[in-house]
Amino acid sequence: MCLGIPMRLVKINGDEGMAESGGLKRAANLSLLKDARVGDYILIHAGFAIEKLKTEEARKTLKALREIGA
Repeated sequence: MCLGIPMRLVKINGDEGMAESGGLKRAANLSLLKDARVGDYILIHAGFAIEKLKTEEARKTLKALREIGA
């Protein structure tokens, strides 16, 4: 099973980006998301940003994941 975790995009350099969530940082290929911007929440799978999320949706998902882990 694969799970995409919402992460906030903090840096963009061409088709490469850096995203973070909960202190964890991951590199992401942004070639599938032509309109990604710093500050956007994205889902990363196998090193690729596969979807852009609305901020509220990402925050709800992250909150639910924290509650599961508690």
